[in-house]
Parts: sequence; C-alpha cells; structure tokens
Amino acid sequence: MILTRRKLLASSALLLGDKLLETLATPLSRWNRPLRLQAAPLPAAGQSPVVFIDVAKQAGLNIPNVWGGVHHKKYIVEAKGSGIAFFDYDMDGWLDIYISNGTRLDARWPPGQAPHTHLLKNNRDGTFTDVTAKSGLARTGWQTGVCVGDYDNDGVDDLFLTFWGHNILFHNNGDGTFTDVTRKAGLWQDEVRWGSGCCFLDYDRDSHLDLFVANYIVFDIRKVPAPGQTGFCQWKGIPVMCGPRGLPGGSNLLYHNNGDGTFTDVTEKAGILKPGPRYSITPVSYDFDNDGWPDIYVTVDSEPSILYRNNHNGTFTDVGVMAGVAYNEDGQEQAGMGVAVGDYDCDGNLDIFKTNFSDDTCDLYHNNGDGTFTDVTFVSGFGINTQYVCWGCGFLDYDNDGWADLFQANGHVYPEIDNYQLDQTFKEPRLVYHNLGNGKFKDVSTAMGPGITERYSSRGCAFGDYDNDGDMDVLVLNMNDLPSLLRNEGGNKQNWIKLKLVGTRSNRTAIGARAYVTTGRHRQMNEVASGGSVMSQSDFRLHFGVGRAQKVDLVEIKWPTTWKIERFTNLDANQILTIKEGSGIIKAEKKTT
Repeated sequence: MILTRRKLLASSALLLGDKLLETLATPLSRWNRPLRLQAAPLPAAGQSPVVFIDVAKQAGLNIPNVWGGVHHKKYIVEAKGSGIAFFDYDMDGWLDIYISNGTRLDARWPPGQAPHTHLLKNNRDGTFTDVTAKSGLARTGWQTGVCVGDYDNDGVDDLFLTFWGHNILFHNNGDGTFTDVTRKAGLWQDEVRWGSGCCFLDYDRDSHLDLFVANYIVFDIRKVPAPGQTGFCQWKGIPVMCGPRGLPGGSNLLYHNNGDGTFTDVTEKAGILKPGPRYSITPVSYDFDNDGWPDIYVTVDSEPSILYRNNHNGTFTDVGVMAGVAYNEDGQEQAGMGVAVGDYDCDGNLDIFKTNFSDDTCDLYHNNGDGTFTDVTFVSGFGINTQYVCWGCGFLDYDNDGWADLFQANGHVYPEIDNYQLDQTFKEPRLVYHNLGNGKFKDVSTAMGPGITERYSSRGCAFGDYDNDGDMDVLVLNMNDLPSLLRNEGGNKQNWIKLKLVGTRSNRTAIGARAYVTTGRHRQMNEVASGGSVMSQSDFRLHFGVGRAQKVDLVEIKWPTTWKIERFTNLDANQILTIKEGSGIIKAEKKTT
C-alpha cells in the first residue's frame, strides 16, 4: 500500500493533533497583514462564548425526513439524501424554511400519508407554521436539490427543485402560492434524470437569471448490480449498495433566461459538456477570478471537480485542473460532496472549501488572486478529521469577530456499518472550526453545545439569521429523522451588520452582487449567491461580524450588471440595511442585541 503525503499526515494528525500541525505548518506571512480588528481569543477547553441549541421541535419543525431504507440501503438513491433552504418567500424580512423530502422504494402509502416536501412560514416569534397546503408546493418523490432566485424579476423569489425524476420550476405568485411553470418555461424534459444541486446566475450579465443544473448518475434501477455483487458494491469488506463508480455519470445543464419567462438549453453551445459526464453533486457560482463575470464550481463525487471559467462570450472553459481545484494536493480524485465559498483570510479573493467522503480530508483551496488556488488543508488545520462522511458546509462568522468560521454537517451512507465493529458509525456529529485570523482554523466542535455534538446522518444545511437577532443560525436536514434548527446562543455579544441587496438594472435578487465592509483597516467581502452547501439554499442577506466596532466605516456594493460601485459611510452597527441599486439605503432596521 502506498501512503501519499496527505494520507500520512492525516493519520498522524489524528494521533498527534495540533502539535504536529504546528510543526508541519509553513509561515503564512503573506496572509498576516496588519489589521485593527483581531480575532477574538479562543476560549479555554470545554468553554465557548457561543453554543448552538437544536430548537427544531419547539419551533414547529416536526416533519420527519423519509429517504429510503432506515437500516439497509439497497440502491445508491436511498443513500444520497437531499438539500434544504432558508428563503424569504413572502418578502417580509424573516427567513422561511423549505424542506425537501424523499420516499421509499416500492412503498404503498395510504391516501394522504405519503411523505412530501414542505414550506414553513416564519411567525417572527421563533416558531414556524406549515403552509404547504396553501402554497401548492407539496410533492412526493425523490426531491434532491433546491435553489432560489427571482428569474422573472417580479420582486419575489422563485423556487427550482431537482429530482430523481423530473425537475420543477415553481413561480412565486406573491400571495403565498406557487405555480408549476416547468413546461411553460421550457425546462421540462421527458427523460428521467437524477438532478442533484442547482444554482441561479446571470452568466451573460443581461440582468436575467440563468440556471445551472448538476446531474449525478444516469440511474436505471433495473441495471444496477445487487449489494456486494461487484468490487464497486463493497466497502471495507462489507456488502453495500453499488455506486457511484461502475455506473454512468450524468451531464450538467445550463439554461439561458430569454427574459420573457422562458429558458433555452445552451448546454452544448456554452461548453458545459466538454468535461464529459461526471458524478456532479453541488454547483455554486461566484466570480472567482475577480474579472466581473460569474464562474461556476462543481463538486464531483469520485472524479475530478470542475471549475467553469466564464469566457465573457456565453461560453465556459473547465480550468479546474490548471487552477488547482480539481484534485487534492497529491493529484488524487476525491468524493466531493459539498462546497462553501468565502474570503476566510480577508485578502479580497474568494476561497473554496470542499467536503469529501471518509478516510480522506476535506479541502481548503486558498485563492491566490491570479486564477489559481493552493491546497492549504493541512497548514490551515483542516487535516485532522478523516473519519467522517462530509456533506453540507458553509463559512459563517458565528461569533461576529470579523473572521469567517466554518460549519460542516456529516453522516455516513451505509447504515449497515453499525452491525460491524468499525471506527465509524452511520450517525455522526457536526463539526465547527474557529477562524483564528491568521490563516488557520481550530476544531472547537466539542465546546459548541449539544446542537453540534448530537449525532445524525445529516445531508444538506443552510445558513441564516432566522430570528433576526444578529447572529447566524443553521438549518440541517437529517436522513430519516427530524430536521435540526440550530439557534446561535451568544454570537450577537459582538457587533454585526447585515445587507439585503435589491437589484434594479441588475437581477432583482442581486445574485452576483459583491459587498465590501470596512472597519478600521479590516476589510471583509462576500457575494450574493444561489445554491451551495450540499444541494441547498442559504439566506441571500450578507452578514458581517464587526467585533467590538460600534460603527462601520465603509460599505461598498458592486452591482453585477453595471459594475457600478455604491458607497455608504459611517454606519451604525447592529442593523439590517436594505440597499436598492441606484436608490441607496431604503430601509434600516436597528436591532438591540
């Protein structure tokens, strides 16, 4: 057996911990610029100024997820799971919740008892009401991914859902109801596909949101071998469901918005097919090379991941290998699942975090600012955990100290392993990494409360401040279990500012808009984005912790269609600002935290 440097370091790190990482770490002097705002000191072991508490049941999230067999998975579709969403469907300034759902093979549900998708309205008092029946969103089937965007610029955000089956575009009617416009919009396909993640983006900057859809496997259940039948149907000697290796990969899709409520499939014309079929899971669109045009990154299971660079002419080129984000630092393919994007070191460039399967590390790719990335997984402190199957993830400043931390949801795919004496279990805890402000992170999971240490087989997760109290909360989908609503307790002890951006000449959702927030010499940056995590959707509002600063010196907004920059100075902290393109701040809601 050949041990690569990555595997050798990972196994050693599990035994020796932080001392080994500190010894191996190289100086990160280019990241250590003098900044006025410093990261908050790390609390003593077993203590944290912030904890996460699961309040799902108290909040009214009593909807069980149904996804394949509970104790045995015969086919891979039963193991993949699905996403979840925070989004403000009624535009009242409070985050609502969309919960995907699945079914079971050969199930015969009594009338009215089949599992289905759900929409929950935020009651503004910490609780939610199920409004699915009125909304018209209830669907039964293998509903996998979700992304949000106002595709027709009518002022309310619409919902796109992927399935193993047929995808659906739901138009938001603005009155609490949604209409299936899939066929009318030109998005219906007779072919059964296994859609995974999706994201809206304005790739040609014409102010109309286009749509990218990832597809996982060409899955014909009649042609899949039985568990244990081939080498691709075993894991550590245990007979398990087959795939993805040994099964044909899916092809990603790109739809151009025609500006009249319809879309045109431009997949081949735009160069999306050139990387070939892949086991694609989660796409995100950001301007990774700072050229003003949105690119697309796609996590891929068991094959190289993809970075589609926008060529400014309606086409894309996969530069994942050249950019350094297709493989790990040893040049190995990985089982990519989820993706988080953020400027964790505040250097003005968007970095990428990718989750992977167990017996491997996740990846942190540092953006070098020249179109390339460097794998800094080990020097940053992310190389210590290899035992988990990793899914949804996101950068979030959970303690409002001005540095983006990281949350990660985990859960194995083989429930059968609980019958064997292995070092892994089907249900796994979550992970939280604290950003130390010097290019490094520290695993603080065990100090972050029961919402983090509780074990589930989780999949998608979404991020947002659902109670508008000034700190970031987390919504997690748990396979064959209730969802988790992780309320942040203590994060708002430091100051913050939140930006709700509304496009006019740009798309109404302001997807692709970039915000910079400056306090003293500390400058943070983020972009409004659709999709991400694992096949999920987070709050469109951009949240920035500003530590002990009472004032924000400067907020800059770069709008995606016009490239125009609007600036706002000397703003009070601890408020939610609604900024409309060309009109400035149209609403300011101050919060006492």
